[in-house]
Amino acid sequence: MPDDLDFAGKAMSLPRSLQNEPLDGLLADDQIFSLVLGGPLYQLYLRTKLTRRPLDLLLRRVVGISLFCWLPLLLLSLFSRHIMGGVAVPFLYDVDVHTRFLAAVPLLIAAEVVVHGRIRPIVRQFIDRGIITQSDRAKFEAIINSTISLRNSVLIEVLILVFVYTVGHWVWREHFALGISTWYAFTVSGGTRLTPAGYWYAFVSLPLLRFILYRWYFRLFLWYRFLWQVRGLNLQLNLFHPDRSGGLGFLAGSVFAFSPLLLAHTVFLAGFIGDRIWHTTATLPDFKMEIVGAILFLVVLVSAPLSFFLNRLTVGRRVALRDFGCLSSRYVDDFRHKWIEEPPSGAEPLLGTSDIQSLADLGNSYTTVTEMRLLPMGKETIVRLVILLIVPLLPLTLTMIPLDQIVDRLLRLAL
Repeated sequence: MPDDLDFAGKAMSLPRSLQNEPLDGLLADDQIFSLVLGGPLYQLYLRTKLTRRPLDLLLRRVVGISLFCWLPLLLLSLFSRHIMGGVAVPFLYDVDVHTRFLAAVPLLIAAEVVVHGRIRPIVRQFIDRGIITQSDRAKFEAIINSTISLRNSVLIEVLILVFVYTVGHWVWREHFALGISTWYAFTVSGGTRLTPAGYWYAFVSLPLLRFILYRWYFRLFLWYRFLWQVRGLNLQLNLFHPDRSGGLGFLAGSVFAFSPLLLAHTVFLAGFIGDRIWHTTATLPDFKMEIVGAILFLVVLVSAPLSFFLNRLTVGRRVALRDFGCLSSRYVDDFRHKWIEEPPSGAEPLLGTSDIQSLADLGNSYTTVTEMRLLPMGKETIVRLVILLIVPLLPLTLTMIPLDQIVDRLLRLAL
């Protein structure tokens, strides 16, 4: 962390022009830095023709993986005569399974394209805005290099797979499986017995879903780690930048870059709650704490890494206010002396003078500093994100209104 005097010198400097020289090393190719282009799963995509470099054939992956998880469950349930009856929860009436594999899985897969397309330009902004000094370029590229190395780790994904089949399976069996006879399991004395569809569900479909999800958590960890390491560099922040975030306002884009991943979580929650409402005596208000907790957790999940720059922005704001306050005092003293205490005798007319505009510009610049955010995002970003996350949960509100009332109101509107 530079001392206040050094930071003040940088804060008071004029905005640096964009660096137009070609980016060398790891930043020369836009395809190099990516949180998703790497690892065994990506290589499997390439080998099985589920993608072309970098991430083409999205529809093929969405349809192929979703049907691989969902279609065998449909066919095996049909074979076991559990498709629409025979058990308390037939396959077609299981809201949770359909939302998982026909809505959440496509979102998790599509998130790869969104994150790849949005995070790379955000990383480039550190260079394009001159925030990374020339002396720190090598360190910045080393951070990118270590991030890529971890992203491509075979060991990490093997450990995720082991976790999926051990801890992940245990958590699902103990806390998320319905405690009644369903298309995937019968309740018997001393426990449950899986149906043929249940075996595919428990040991193929759910593990694949968990692996994709936990792999995303690891990608989020890489983003956290990257920003934490960048925070430690000697950043050239411009504290008079109009984004009111010292020039770091572009980082707010990372919040919506991960929005498909967050949306998949609320789809999971909507399916889980919908199943409990439909097949047990639960009601939507019973889950209000889970809903609020999930929304808060997801918002914090993507906004927390932006707080890594809190100390730098706090110090910069304090120093900029001090130094800019001194500059402002000198200017207004000169202005008062020139135009009020000893006004010119007519050599320079007041009307049309540039001094008035300069005084206004000075006030605008001071407002920019005083309103500087300590996080590189505004309240509107949080509000938009919360609204987006609530959307999958809105259909559940219909469970609080009897069906006959809904039909009656629709008929009245139509007639």
